[in-house]
Amino acid sequence: MSPRSPPTEYSPLLENGDGAQQPQSYTHRVLNVIKAEGEPSWAHSYRHFIFGSWFNLFLVFVPLSFISHNLGWDAGLRFLFSFLAIMPLAKLLGDATDQLSVKLGGTLSGLLNASFGNAVEIIVGIAALLDDQIRIVQTSMLGSILSNLLLVLGCSFLAGGLKHHEGNFQVQGAQASASLMTLACITLVIPAAYNSLSTNGHAVSHCDIPNSMGGCPSSGLLAISRGTAILLFFVYGAYLLFQLKTHREFFEDQAEEETAAEMNTFSAGTALLLVTVITAFCAEYLVASIEETAERYHIPEAFIGLILLPIVGNAAEHVTSIWMALKNKYELTIGICVGSSIQIATFVVPLLVMVGWASGHELTLFFANFETVILFVSVFLVTILIMDGRSNYMEGLMLITLYVVIAIAFWVTE
Repeated sequence: MSPRSPPTEYSPLLENGDGAQQPQSYTHRVLNVIKAEGEPSWAHSYRHFIFGSWFNLFLVFVPLSFISHNLGWDAGLRFLFSFLAIMPLAKLLGDATDQLSVKLGGTLSGLLNASFGNAVEIIVGIAALLDDQIRIVQTSMLGSILSNLLLVLGCSFLAGGLKHHEGNFQVQGAQASASLMTLACITLVIPAAYNSLSTNGHAVSHCDIPNSMGGCPSSGLLAISRGTAILLFFVYGAYLLFQLKTHREFFEDQAEEETAAEMNTFSAGTALLLVTVITAFCAEYLVASIEETAERYHIPEAFIGLILLPIVGNAAEHVTSIWMALKNKYELTIGICVGSSIQIATFVVPLLVMVGWASGHELTLFFANFETVILFVSVFLVTILIMDGRSNYMEGLMLITLYVVIAIAFWVTE
């Protein structure tokens, strides 16, 4: 075809498999606009999205979640069905985000991952926040950080260490990530310290005792939390620039393989939007059943928020991180585990604080002293283990052991 050929709408022809020309329908012309040339077809895109993983078999629990909620089934069944439904939805969110990232380039890809990389945690957190379950919001956020840092990273180091004598990753990137995670941890220690000071000094504005259980925090605690949230947004933005632009060599796997596009851009975008909406409903059903489930089956709410809910959002990341460690791609493992924890601490938690501010739900960065200590010692252990740029199965075992000890502690916590 010559460069001066008429526009498509005046030459509506399609070439079929044997080279013959056939008229191009209006539908075909529209599809050509929203699917760039060379991208996978719509049929291939959605076939890959729905049938690309055995994990999607769990999607059967999505309609069960809707049915059980609307028919008022037992709270335990509603919780279980919604819990199992969100796991494949979390993976689909990650798949759609990855497919969009293939076409967007480094910077936009980073922004997209910042928005949707922990979409399940954001959706569950907002649902719990709007339902005034502040305790669930805080424990689920803390649990997501601990799950990534201890359980997922520990299992990855253990699996990789059993296959390879020692794993290696870039020290500079690990140090930068560990330092930022330490900063995020310190920002949670300061509100706890302020709360202790203001409580002892009776410097409380409109509450008897500010607390993290959904009570009425002091104006000073709210100011510290909201100001810190804004600053953490800027820090996370700088971290994205540092990681994706100015010092990207610190975080790159030298043997990293490019991801092949399995979906066209428009189908990936529509799939991302649809799965986000479905996930929001399932998250709302899950949160609505937590209180009754905890009371009926004598499960501490702190254990549900800290241990069970993070499994939902981290299931797909868990498998991917272990797989990367087995392939000796530890830069990707560190990026998944530590990077996701940084994203939650410096993006998701501040975002929820701001959403609470806008919606009249007074969420703060004050965690209970016990939880603050647990986060501090967990970050401290992870920092020590990754600062040398090497890993082995013994380090993985140490991380898993600490996670199990924490789980036991929260099981007996009322």
